[in-house]
Amino acid sequence: MILLDLTIVNVALPSIQHDLHLDSGDLEWVISAYALSLAALIPLGGTLGDRFGRKRIFLAGLVVFTLASAACALSGSAEALIACRVVQGIGGAVMSALTLSILSEAYPADSRARAIGIWSAIASLGFGLGPVVGGLLLARYSWSSVFWVNVPIGAVGVIVTLVGVTESKDPVPRRFDGFGALLSAVGLAGVTFGFVEAADRSFSSPVVLAPIAIGVVLLIGFVGWEYRTPSPMVPPALLRQGAFGTAVTVYFLVDLALASVMFFATLLFQDVRGWTALQTGLSWLAMNVPFMVAAQCSGTLHRRFTSTAVALAGCLLATAGVTGLSFFTVTTPVGVVLAGYAVMGLGYGLLMPAITNVAMSRVPVGASGVAAGVLNTSRQVGTSVGLGVVGFIGVSAATRAWVGSLTDLPVADRSTAEGLAHQVAGGGVSGAAAQLGSSARSLAVQAFAHGYQVAILSCAVALAAAAAVSALHLRAAHADRSNREASAAIS
Repeated sequence: MILLDLTIVNVALPSIQHDLHLDSGDLEWVISAYALSLAALIPLGGTLGDRFGRKRIFLAGLVVFTLASAACALSGSAEALIACRVVQGIGGAVMSALTLSILSEAYPADSRARAIGIWSAIASLGFGLGPVVGGLLLARYSWSSVFWVNVPIGAVGVIVTLVGVTESKDPVPRRFDGFGALLSAVGLAGVTFGFVEAADRSFSSPVVLAPIAIGVVLLIGFVGWEYRTPSPMVPPALLRQGAFGTAVTVYFLVDLALASVMFFATLLFQDVRGWTALQTGLSWLAMNVPFMVAAQCSGTLHRRFTSTAVALAGCLLATAGVTGLSFFTVTTPVGVVLAGYAVMGLGYGLLMPAITNVAMSRVPVGASGVAAGVLNTSRQVGTSVGLGVVGFIGVSAATRAWVGSLTDLPVADRSTAEGLAHQVAGGGVSGAAAQLGSSARSLAVQAFAHGYQVAILSCAVALAAAAAVSALHLRAAHADRSNREASAAIS
């Protein structure tokens, strides 16, 4: 439900804009308000669960999310909708922090990898079905239906949680680290806000630089505070855990790539190639089905190989798939597109459960909630950073290509064309053609395609970096195991 909401609302944005008379800034915040509160409050949700009971706090988050979804559906203004999206993100942050924690506490080590694989598969299904479900709902109902769909799911979730989940919490409750919670929440909010704004502004803009700089300073202060305070929100033992640090880094990089690939692929196929929202969503199933199959196999693979080795194989497959996606154009056959999605989905299906198992297998006793919170925060921050940085890279490349191609246009049209650079870089090739004539369409398509290729290749670089981090950790773990075996033999 959490990931469904990240994608299903995108399909409804034009209808929301029309009915509520939203300008472009308000429309962006319909998406960003949810992502911002989600990213900023996930660690706090994990800490509250560890202290007061994971089942109890998870249920509270689920109820808040469900009620906020209904409030979103009933909103009659931009301000009301954005405010309700913030509250929805708060509920989602609590749930996101504790789903993985509840699984880790419920399952023993020998079956945890399979449980995490099922968890990852269902999460991926929600993410991939968002545009499909949204397209089907909007074909018959108003935009409010994309929020109403959460209400029955939430109601069933409450019942299942009450019946099927056993309460768990930190056996030795720690004092609540209020100052640490404040530093982390405000710091993450600042970083997320800055990168969200970077999608439409230059990185030299004070609106982008100031919140990112303030957020980074606060997060550095948060780490220092956690090492000094007697009751840290994030235990220093967790911060020093090499496997956990590896997982956080890999998660950040792979989610940075995933969010950016799906963003630019949607622009290419829907705005440039002319696919409908439903067609775009259905094409994602070519990625989601291999993801689910691979995630289901993760438990078996974990027993034959190490989780880090499986994660490395997944990173390499995802890198290959994304590299292939970078060469797609408006004339690429659909079958080739689906094959690229399939390789990418297979890679992500292997790496996501494996790297999650690496992180959660060595978490200190009683800290699974905050550990899951930090891990999920790295995903949300990776998403916002990816959309900001990769978006900037892609838009800059497309803008340069567009401006460089204007020598082929009549002199009278050049100043108008220069003003359309941002629109072309965002996939608005039809709008450019409408103002400049059909001859400009091919130039706009070429410019956007260049920006798309540069952006997707930068995502492939991020995935290659994730593979390198996984390989380094695998090598270090192997060396550590060899040293322990040698010491045991000498003893």
